[in-house]
Amino acid sequence: MGLLTFSLNLTLDGCTDHQEGIADDETHGFFTRLMDESGAMLWGRVTYEMMESYWPAVARGDVQAAPAVREWAVKLEAKPKYVVSSTRTDFPWTGSHHIAGDLRAGVQLLKDATPAGVLLGSGQLATVLDRLDLIDEYQFMVHPRIAGHGPTLYQGGLAQTRRLKLVSATPLSNGAVVMHYRRAGG
Repeated sequence: MGLLTFSLNLTLDGCTDHQEGIADDETHGFFTRLMDESGAMLWGRVTYEMMESYWPAVARGDVQAAPAVREWAVKLEAKPKYVVSSTRTDFPWTGSHHIAGDLRAGVQLLKDATPAGVLLGSGQLATVLDRLDLIDEYQFMVHPRIAGHGPTLYQGGLAQTRRLKLVSATPLSNGAVVMHYRRAGG
């Protein structure tokens, strides 16, 4: 069984707005390596649609991009992508699959079928999956910014505090810090 790893960019005040992070070769390199180590991507519909609206064009070369950005896009194009949605069933982007029905069972089946692990990149979906005790690890890139607005991490709340064990903390030259945590139990 593979691990489900929740990974996201956030600011010091917990803002998860994708426009607030530092987008440079170093951050793209980190997320490319993380994606390379995972067997599949998992998103909610909103994140899927945001990604689908931009990255396939970068992978095709229709959008000018730095080499690290293009490398991410090409690898993302080839990676299996799973989408949780109750309002959409058609996901035409290459390698995309719909998870419907019982969410706990569907995500557990995906984890069981993906020994290299699944990389979760949707904040709202993460809250739901954490409530179901399905997330095993967290890798957050904390950017040296205070946004002062939302959306924020775990905005919908959890029933209880999630205790974590630090695996590593890696500072980047741009001032961001990658925080890797593993579940420590209830």
